Amino acid sequence: MFRFAHPEFLYLLFILPVLVVFYIYAIVWKRRAVKRYGNPELLKELMPDVSLKRQHLKFWLAWGAIAAMIFVIAGPQFGTKLETVKRQGVEIMVCLDISNSMLAEDMAPNRLDKAKQMLARLTDGFKNDKVGLIVFAGDAFTQLPITSDYISAKMFLSSINPEMISTQGTAIGAAINLAARSFTPNESSDKAIIVITDGENHEDDAVGAAKAAAEKGIHVNVVGMGDPKGAPIPLEGGNYMKDNAGNVVITKLSEQMAQEIAAAGNGMYVRADNTNSALKALQEEIEKMNKTEMDSKVYSEYDEQFQIFAWIALFLLVADVLTLDRKNRVFRKITLFKEPNKED
Repeated sequence: MFRFAHPEFLYLLFILPVLVVFYIYAIVWKRRAVKRYGNPELLKELMPDVSLKRQHLKFWLAWGAIAAMIFVIAGPQFGTKLETVKRQGVEIMVCLDISNSMLAEDMAPNRLDKAKQMLARLTDGFKNDKVGLIVFAGDAFTQLPITSDYISAKMFLSSINPEMISTQGTAIGAAINLAARSFTPNESSDKAIIVITDGENHEDDAVGAAKAAAEKGIHVNVVGMGDPKGAPIPLEGGNYMKDNAGNVVITKLSEQMAQEIAAAGNGMYVRADNTNSALKALQEEIEKMNKTEMDSKVYSEYDEQFQIFAWIALFLLVADVLTLDRKNRVFRKITLFKEPNKED
């Protein structure tokens, strides 16, 4: 595991391209100044010791030294020890519906994006808990195994879209069954499943799956997305999804189905809207859960690794000092190969 102890200093790297721009400007300005005095080719003969290549080399040596020093003060570190630590928390598996019906815009900006925003904020509130993510439509698969790495959880969350699953539908039962098998084995902490869906289950026995999870001590909470009155499903180009008869498909939140799943899973049902009421209800429900000690793998020790950048900076600075910006007169007189005299 690699990290910077003071990553805010990396913003200093923006200085580097600025230095390059100023150096190029200085070169152009010097060339124009030389032209004002006369023919550059003639003036070059009058300044035999001037070396533009050496000046360029000195600039890039100094530029590299500055870059290395920025990395030094940022404090590069490597994690050297993966350690198992004890933390007080719970385990939560999220089952997110990504069927086409979740694109309905009866919630701003749409059902799916609203769900993703809510999950991102929910993850921000986790401290020592573990979270996993399952996405489902006509089938279900694990997007993120249960983990305490919240950064990865949010990264995976942002990339979710309905195109991830080619089989359309709403297999809530398959998602719940997969989530129930995804918790850490032999972990005594409370476990919960959060199903986020519009409730239009057409594929399997979601209520039976929730009941089976509850028998294992896993609470199944359901968040309903959408409006019971329904809304069309937008497509690219400003059109809406239609059925085989050419009628616009209206997708409705099935609150009855969502409530039945939550009741069978000994969990809570809450309907999401354009406020934060559903998020607060989930946070309160998680707070009620029994937090027990869990094992988490973390990099517990970090070694400072700035030395290599410090040596690079020192080498470049010494090379810069030893490099003269003019040609060396002594070395310029030395010729290893002498051109032989031509005979008449």
